Amino acid sequence: MKNHLKGIAASDGIAIAKVYLLTEPDLSFEKRKVVDSEGEIARLLESFETAKSEVRVIREKAATALGEEEAQVFDAHLMVLSDPEMLENIKSNIKDNQVNAEFSLSEVANMFIGLFESMEDNPYMQERAADIRDVMERVLGHLLGVKIPNPSTIDEEVIVVAKDLTPSDTAQLNRKFVKGFVTDIGGRTSHSAIMARSLEIPAIVGSKEITQSVKDGDIVILDGLDGDVYINPDEKTLAEYRQKAKEFSELQAEWHKMKNSETVTADGKHIELAANIGTPKDLEGVIANGAEGVGLYRTEFLYMDSADFPTEDEQFEAYKAVLEGMDGKPVVVRTMDIGGDKELPYLELPKEMNPFLGYRAIRICLAEPEMFRTQLRALLRSSVYGKLRIMFPMISNLNEFRQAKAMLDEEKANLLADGVEVADDIQVGIMIEIPAAAVLAHQFAKEVDFFSIGTNDLIQYTMAADRMNQQVSYLYQPYNPSILTLIKHVIDSSHAEGKWTGMCGEMAGDQTAVPLLVGLGLDEFSMSASSVLKTRSLMKRLDSKEMEALADKAINECTTVEEVIALVEEMKAKLD
Repeated sequence: MKNHLKGIAASDGIAIAKVYLLTEPDLSFEKRKVVDSEGEIARLLESFETAKSEVRVIREKAATALGEEEAQVFDAHLMVLSDPEMLENIKSNIKDNQVNAEFSLSEVANMFIGLFESMEDNPYMQERAADIRDVMERVLGHLLGVKIPNPSTIDEEVIVVAKDLTPSDTAQLNRKFVKGFVTDIGGRTSHSAIMARSLEIPAIVGSKEITQSVKDGDIVILDGLDGDVYINPDEKTLAEYRQKAKEFSELQAEWHKMKNSETVTADGKHIELAANIGTPKDLEGVIANGAEGVGLYRTEFLYMDSADFPTEDEQFEAYKAVLEGMDGKPVVVRTMDIGGDKELPYLELPKEMNPFLGYRAIRICLAEPEMFRTQLRALLRSSVYGKLRIMFPMISNLNEFRQAKAMLDEEKANLLADGVEVADDIQVGIMIEIPAAAVLAHQFAKEVDFFSIGTNDLIQYTMAADRMNQQVSYLYQPYNPSILTLIKHVIDSSHAEGKWTGMCGEMAGDQTAVPLLVGLGLDEFSMSASSVLKTRSLMKRLDSKEMEALADKAINECTTVEEVIALVEEMKAKLD
């Protein structure tokens, strides 16, 4: 078994802790004839009681960490575990058919799940089907003696190891105990990597085989700076990495001294450094790291963390909290960006061959105008509490922008007619993430107030390479001269019309890309809050005119991404 693995360094930092393996358990079993039915029923009842105790603990922890409303899902789980009708059905099945508890539980649970799922006109009953499935897996795990992992129950320092982490998994991670995570799959732009940077914990993704190489309780070193994982290391390696962690901590302390500084280049050019957030809770990191604004508020988490479409008032409160929290600094709010790999259980989306190229983001919003108008009204109402900028995602042509803008203008007029106050200085822009929009930026710039370049998607669409696919990950090339040329055209187009361009993709915080983007004239950089201070430190050492020459050379003289990287490394070596 390997004791050293290499992956993609996705979030800075070094962690040393025990492994918490978060993998799908094997719940397979065989149907068996049993003689001792009463013994099987006793096993069943014991597993139900153990599951109840577990769910009560999870509910209590969820209420403390996430709030009472979020914890209510576990009340439904307790109701399922206490349902006498279901339990009697399972017991009768064991007695009447002399089958093992695992088979009886599965058969009865699947009958109830099928019944509730068939009630298509009753969302409440369909939700109960999901509750039964979750609960029955937990009981089945106890019958089989298999641990059902639950990240919300972690109460000691660990490094989470998983094939991948879903947004809901990462939302349950408690930074007090989870010191970092390592996954088999993913890249720097996968959701797990982005969430790690938001949580400000070190992470390595794309290790390919970490779940096969460790077991619960193993000690691992996670080096999120260089992408190295050491499993059960010797004392010499532990000492070396404790020293490296200490040095990195000292460097972070140096960066922190710049928390209240303005972001300026060596020759005095001001650049706006903003942060990306998913929920109002993320503001703590934004403020702690001295960001000068929020360059991307991903509102889809409002929808993903809810059992139904969030109401206008619920959305209004979330947007208001962020605007007030930023105390007059600009906040760019992206309208709902569901689709692709982000699904809602209560919104039936078509099964698609290429969901990233399909029915998502603004396409759903324009097709579901009432849902979209609810969000627009909430945004407009919140605008008086700060400096709001509204951004539409996944725009591919001017008609889409015009339709969305017309709906926004109509809702503003309706609110004003009802005597509701709306700010008169709201900027309205678009994400540039589709090559068609980037190529036509000179036309869009006449109608929008700003651009924000979403490089995560722009790169994968331009290179025709799925950023989640390990086989083509080498084609995810932020510094490719073709990508830099597109970015230059977008920035130049906005400046020609007196507008500004920001970037909210992961490239904005990439330390190799930053000098090039400064040279291309990017006005605003928005990134994970944890990247703000090290980027400010780098920018203070860059001369904007020299970076302009660097970017020009990268676009006009370099032919490959390797040549661009070498060019930037050569420049950085001269700085040191």
